[in-house]
Amino acid sequence: MEGKIVKSQEEYTLDGSVDRNGRPAIRSRTGSWGAGILLLVNQGLATLAFFGVGVNLVLYLTRVMGQDNASAANNVSKWTGTVYLFSLLGAFLSDSYWGRYKTCAIFQAIFVIGLVSLSLTSYLFLVKPSGCGDEGTQCGAHSATHLSLFYVSIYLIALGNGGYQPTIATFGADQFDEEHPKESHSKVAFFSYFYLALNLGSLFSNTVLGYYEDKGIWAVGFWSSAGSATVALILFLLGTPIYRHVTPKGNPFSRFCQVVIAASRKWKVEVPSNDDLLYEVKGGGDNLADNGGRKILHTHGFIFLDRAAVVTHKDHTVEVKTSAAHNPWRLCSVSQVEEVKCILRLLPIWLCTILYSVVFTQMTSLFVEQGAAMKTTTAGGFHIPPASMSSFDILSVATFIFLSRRVIFPAVARMRKSGLAPTELERMGAGLVIAAAAMISAGVVEHFRLRSVDSSGDGGGGMSIFWQVPQYVLIGASEVFMYVGQLEFFNGQAPDGLKSFGSALSMTSISLGNYVSSLIVTIVMKVSASDEMPGWIPRNLNDGHLDRFYYLLAALTAADFGVYVLCARWYKYTRFEERSSRGKNTTNDFIV
Repeated sequence: MEGKIVKSQEEYTLDGSVDRNGRPAIRSRTGSWGAGILLLVNQGLATLAFFGVGVNLVLYLTRVMGQDNASAANNVSKWTGTVYLFSLLGAFLSDSYWGRYKTCAIFQAIFVIGLVSLSLTSYLFLVKPSGCGDEGTQCGAHSATHLSLFYVSIYLIALGNGGYQPTIATFGADQFDEEHPKESHSKVAFFSYFYLALNLGSLFSNTVLGYYEDKGIWAVGFWSSAGSATVALILFLLGTPIYRHVTPKGNPFSRFCQVVIAASRKWKVEVPSNDDLLYEVKGGGDNLADNGGRKILHTHGFIFLDRAAVVTHKDHTVEVKTSAAHNPWRLCSVSQVEEVKCILRLLPIWLCTILYSVVFTQMTSLFVEQGAAMKTTTAGGFHIPPASMSSFDILSVATFIFLSRRVIFPAVARMRKSGLAPTELERMGAGLVIAAAAMISAGVVEHFRLRSVDSSGDGGGGMSIFWQVPQYVLIGASEVFMYVGQLEFFNGQAPDGLKSFGSALSMTSISLGNYVSSLIVTIVMKVSASDEMPGWIPRNLNDGHLDRFYYLLAALTAADFGVYVLCARWYKYTRFEERSSRGKNTTNDFIV
């Protein structure tokens, strides 16, 4: 019997995404939760690897490298800050030139190299004599070469993880078509699951790896991290055939400069009251802007920049009328001008989140040192590593992600006349309030810990480390409102050519928060130290007043919340023009 031809209708994605060969992506063959779950697992394993180093780094610096508490806390803050500062590099390369897939693969490879180097360096040179680096045994001195190898290794880890983090978040969101009703809801949910995967990945690091590292078995902990990162990279590469890709939109920095220079050249030109008189790209099957992204509707803020889109007699040529080539340093489209406005509007919100990150970074530095000064042995004689207390933060994150989506947001929507759930800006504000409460809780615990110290000044006077649980739980709750809200807000509000940059903004707020934390610690130590008083955060916390430092952070966070409310009320949401239909179906012929 002769074969007959069967017509198969397969639906394209509507958001302009393509497959690995650059062809329009077919919905049933690419992306969605098949790719999304693979990337979530990748994120969990990579986070396990990262926190296998980061969560106990402050103890490694004090016990193995011989640094005092304040110096170790500062160095951890600087290192963590550098991790997230590299996120800007990863975002720039992925948005402009490499694309998200290539950027993720390259930086994950660097991450693996850094972890292997740290494992070898620690095993061969740093953890000497054998068995040192636990709570009671200090390690010997290290040569300049050994120190150099250590710092090169941890900053390779910072480069790899920093460049990878914002890109993988955006790449995961790319797997869901925001123009499709069902997938658009999945895209919003992806950010919550992404942050949950991040926290669950660190759970193993904070418990099992944290326990071994606290016992001085550093090399095993670091090798476990290297193995986890390697598996994560392999899984990422295995998903290559099913990923959806977004084409890089070119250098955003040059587009930003073009708008500023074009507007400056026309500083005497009057902006027309009719928006239709401003220049915009015409035509295009997908109704796209000049860089291939969605057009952005005109807004009336930052009027000075609108001059870049005013067509003068020098610009009024046949080429301009037909949307052909023109000089972008003299005339920019409305969408290009609005890209700059988007960034300028996001900056005040972003700046207000930096102080939250100052609070957040205490969990990996001073919270750990505070816990080490408390009773860490249970009634059964089991020793609890101070860094493992962040497990309560992770459990809090997992709990509040579920409660927020299933209980809190629907309840708020029912109470409102509008029927709307809290916006990202409202959730971020709630995160600031809860963070201030966490610092007050930490300060109260430290106040009573100091009072419980016996006259010899030895230990925490028997005060159990489990008194730290409330401050960790509050930090976890604040993360769900702040960081998940940040990921959704910055990714959703950033122009199409700057999506990874939007994710990087949330990462760089953590970066600058760590640097600001380091600065605040330095200032506090200089101001509070005297001949009679070693300062609020001395090597022996029993001689200091860490509680006052926590109260100071609570007061600063409360003041920051006041400024944030003003910025949030001023903010205007970015409005994108809908894409025109690009043809929903493709026909494939095959013989049966």
